[in-house]
Amino acid sequence: MTFFGVDGVITGTIGPFRIVRLLGEGGMGRVFLGTSPGGRQVAVKVVRPELASDPGFRRRFRGEVEAAMAVSGAFTTPVVDADPEGPLPWLATVYVPGPSLQAEIDARGPMAEPEVRTLGARLAEALVAIHRAGLIHRDLKPSNILLADDGPRVIDFGISRAIEGTALTATGGVIGSAGYMSPEQVAGNELTAASDVFALGAVVTFAATGRPAFGTRKDDPYKWEVLRAPGRLIAKYERELHAFDFPGSDATTVS
Repeated sequence: MTFFGVDGVITGTIGPFRIVRLLGEGGMGRVFLGTSPGGRQVAVKVVRPELASDPGFRRRFRGEVEAAMAVSGAFTTPVVDADPEGPLPWLATVYVPGPSLQAEIDARGPMAEPEVRTLGARLAEALVAIHRAGLIHRDLKPSNILLADDGPRVIDFGISRAIEGTALTATGGVIGSAGYMSPEQVAGNELTAASDVFALGAVVTFAATGRPAFGTRKDDPYKWEVLRAPGRLIAKYERELHAFDFPGSDATTVS
C-alpha cells in the first residue's frame, strides 16, 4: 500500500487498485475511489492506524468481511476484494456514483408516495440479503444508502460490529446514528435483524417527510422518545404518512 500527496492530490495503490481520489473519511477510516487493472471503479475503505493495531478489531473485521463477501443482493454493494491482514486492513466494494439518500432529500425534499413505496421495498430486499449472510447492518441511515440509476444501494454493511470494544466505544458510546437507532441499540443491548428493520422504518419516514423520525442528537430527550414513546410517530407524522400503508411490514417480514 503506497500513498503520495502532491498539492493535496492523493495517488498510489491499495492492493491491486490504483487510487484516483479521496471520497471521504469517518470514524473507522478513509474511503478512496480506485480503479482495477481492468478499469473497474471501486470504493476502497482503509482502516485507521489506531484500529489496525487493536487485535480484537482485526479479529472482528476479518469475520465481518468474510460474511460481507457472501452478500449478493441486487440493492447492496458487493465486496469485491479485501485484505484484513495487511498493516492497514482494507476492503473494496463496487463504486456507486449516485448521491446518497440524505443528499437527495436535502436537495429536493421528500419523495412522492410511489417513490417511497419502491424505496422501502428495495431496501427491505437489501436487508434480506444482508441478514441471510448472518450480518446485521447496525447503522442503516440515509447517508449509507446511495441512489443508482437502477435503484438504491445499501453500503457499509458488515463493518460496524468490528468497531465494538475499541477506543471509539470505550467511553460508553454505541455504534449507530441518532434518528435511526432502535430502542435496544439506544439501551446498549444485543442487536438482532429486527434492529435493522426499525432503522428501515426510520429511513422510510425520512424519505417521506424530509425529517428524521427521532431527531439527530443522542441526548436524553432523544433516548426517551425512542425508548418510551415510539407510538408518538403516528401523531407526529400523521399528515405526511396517512397514505402509506404497507401490509405485513413488520419485523418478521425482513428478518
